[in-house]
Amino acid sequence: MKQRCLLVFVLGGVLAVAQAPDNSKTNKRDRDDRSATADQMKMSKADTDLTRKIRQAVVADKSLSTYAHNVKIVVKDGQVTLRGPVRNDAERDSVQQKAASIAGTEKVLNQLEVTPTKTN
Repeated sequence: MKQRCLLVFVLGGVLAVAQAPDNSKTNKRDRDDRSATADQMKMSKADTDLTRKIRQAVVADKSLSTYAHNVKIVVKDGQVTLRGPVRNDAERDSVQQKAASIAGTEKVLNQLEVTPTKTN
């Protein structure tokens, strides 16, 4: 039993090392004062509810990548900003359409970036 646990731990450690984050530069850029970030959101019930509905719609779509499921959804006074990497144009459009169907097309600013899977 101990060998099995050790093997899983070692394999898990190797996998974690092999998968370096590829959006660190994006996260640094997002700290810019001009960028919409979650800490700028007001904690109004309307904005919180809107954020929750959009996030649920995005995560419910199992055809989207983990990247798309984890985009930043920032809502301030009903205005939605979408930020972060997605894998392709179809994902970018899908996330935007989900947000627009909930918040309204004119209320969504799409700043999603296409970051294709790296191949060796």
